[in-house]
Amino acid sequence: MKKLSKLSLLPLVFLILGSVVGSGFSDLPANMAKRAGSLGILLAWLITGVGILALVLVYRSLSLRKPDLNNGIASYAKAGFGDYIGFNSAWGYWISAVCANVSYFVIIFNALSYFFPELFERDHLTIGAFIGGTAIIWFIQYLVCKGIKKAAMLNVVVQIAKFLPILLFLIILIAVFNMDKFSFDFFSRDTGFTNLGTQIKSVMLVTVWVFIGIEGAIVLSERAKVRKDIGRATIIAMFSALLIYMLISLLTFGYMSQQEAAELGTPSIAYILEQIVGIWGAAVVNIGLIVSVLGAMLGWTILASEVIYVSAKQKLMPKIFAKENRHNAPVNGLLLTNALAQILLLIAFLSAAVYETIFFIATTAILLPYLLSGMYGMKLTITGETYHKKPKGRKKDLFVAALCTIYASWLIYAAGVENLLVVSILYAPGILLYAKVQRENSKKIFNNRYDIAIFALFTVMAVIAVIMML
Repeated sequence: MKKLSKLSLLPLVFLILGSVVGSGFSDLPANMAKRAGSLGILLAWLITGVGILALVLVYRSLSLRKPDLNNGIASYAKAGFGDYIGFNSAWGYWISAVCANVSYFVIIFNALSYFFPELFERDHLTIGAFIGGTAIIWFIQYLVCKGIKKAAMLNVVVQIAKFLPILLFLIILIAVFNMDKFSFDFFSRDTGFTNLGTQIKSVMLVTVWVFIGIEGAIVLSERAKVRKDIGRATIIAMFSALLIYMLISLLTFGYMSQQEAAELGTPSIAYILEQIVGIWGAAVVNIGLIVSVLGAMLGWTILASEVIYVSAKQKLMPKIFAKENRHNAPVNGLLLTNALAQILLLIAFLSAAVYETIFFIATTAILLPYLLSGMYGMKLTITGETYHKKPKGRKKDLFVAALCTIYASWLIYAAGVENLLVVSILYAPGILLYAKVQRENSKKIFNNRYDIAIFALFTVMAVIAVIMML
């Protein structure tokens, strides 16, 4: 059997950053300014930093204590709560990954519309954008089919190229930063915002959206050269991304007011630079954004197909998706991932879906897998499993896992009923694949009443959502 291609620390770090720092950074100033003032934004980032760090530390602990559980997003949920819960964790993560890729098409053709307004429109996928998006989907399919390692190394080059315009943006914002303007806006004077708690809640999905992908090294744990590099890569990527996001969000208010930032077009950082240095600044950002999004799409395609592949090996997905080609690429998982991306791209084209709508769906879909990961971390510490051999750090691990669980629960509350109902439409059809898996393994579809209750909840929510949409 051909040996699997393995990834070292640097490709793992850049693969995570490629998924995390995708398109979200480009519209942070406007997305944040629409919902909160400087103080609310700062507090939201601090809460997010603590919550995401707790999530990262849970994944790091679980990857070391349960090295046999690859594809942590699904395998942790399965080990802790059974097959059906594990399947839904994998399914939800996969849905989120594919939706994230589709949202990137909206942002990438927004950037291209700056250069080719006769071919592309802002906040709307034209026929040219649909054709271009289709070509990108299947080019990435071809690229990843040539091998995970080759695609990941290409991703390193892409990430180096894309961080140059981000660095340019931050340097220019620091140069024109006005402390008096920032201080005036800090407490959101005359902005009409509601209380501080509501401001923080309203931006939580935005802050989580830009961190989706932070668990990427855990998903690819089977392909890491050194097991400890999984945790190291995740922590390095997390703090790097947090620093970038906080600076982009807050430095903006040292140049323009909250109201002015809220009215900016997408991508808002391009229009900020256009005001400061002229057209060339917006051009550089838009070019960098295109490179960034292409890198993010590559990273997300790898992660999404890997979830399907490893889940199939763990008998959580139909066995057909466990197939690899001669380059060790999960060819059928890739095909399923990109086929769904193609369908969602068509839906986005026909329905004129906007970027913000799609990324809210992607963010909400991943919250259940995050919650289940925190709960499994708590379960291990409470039952003492693995701690009889390695007792060190049990209390700390319990605290971190509890914090992660509370944070994920808060995010589900902050997502709101509407987003939860829409996402249930995507979760509910998963029962068809799960039923096939159970038949392949000669098992009953449901093994207990809790699984039946969860299935019923998804179904009822999906029916309600469809009725409301109609």
